[in-house]
Amino acid sequence: MELLVDLHTHTIASGHAYSTVTENALAASRRGIKLLGMTDHGPKMPGAPHLFHFDNLSILPDELYGVKILPGVEANITNYEGDLDMPMRYLEQLKLILAGLHPICYPGGTCEQNTQAYLKAMLNPYIDIMVHPGRPDFEMDLEKIAHASALLNVPVEVNNSSLATISGKDRARNNCNSIARYMSKYKSPVILGSDAHFWDRVGEFSEALELVRETGISEQQILNTSPERVLDYLVERRKRRTEFNPISLKYRLSIA
Repeated sequence: MELLVDLHTHTIASGHAYSTVTENALAASRRGIKLLGMTDHGPKMPGAPHLFHFDNLSILPDELYGVKILPGVEANITNYEGDLDMPMRYLEQLKLILAGLHPICYPGGTCEQNTQAYLKAMLNPYIDIMVHPGRPDFEMDLEKIAHASALLNVPVEVNNSSLATISGKDRARNNCNSIARYMSKYKSPVILGSDAHFWDRVGEFSEALELVRETGISEQQILNTSPERVLDYLVERRKRRTEFNPISLKYRLSIA
């Protein structure tokens, strides 16, 4: 399986990452990546950029070293209602919006509260991709998340960094294995993400690919095999913002 897109990467602007946009783009080019998401953390993360950083992303070139750049954000879910740390006007202008739960930015809660926060964020039509549900920081109902992903056609990430680098790796692997099996069961859309915080990890999917093969996720479920598939999905996602009917979808989720 050839993966040509990495939508989850960080630069020095995130405060705890160590490479520039240029360094990441050059690394992506050398790895054969054709489409690169630049998704620094939202402002509630300590050390993250000020909102003006996101206002100024339009100055970036569309392409570096033959790699198309998608400027965006990894927004932080901040409460049990699934609210984000990004004002609406920024969500409307960014080309790529990821969202996930992070310690410090989110208070934590019961399994039910954490699952509710994640699902309510998934219902937000401005969010394109939900990230790293397998992290061990917050217990969640992973089957419900995979089922919701299939119902809403919102990709959930298999995060290579969760499997390779974080503390609590064994718990993360167990969680990632569980949700990957549920995504295989429900045929949910999937994104593999490097979550690179240094240039040498851009386009690094080896652990995520191994898990995908183990759990039976099909190549057809994985969007980042093709830049065109990802870009078509993002175009359709933005069209659906005006057609979104959260009431019926919340009902479907409640009986899932």
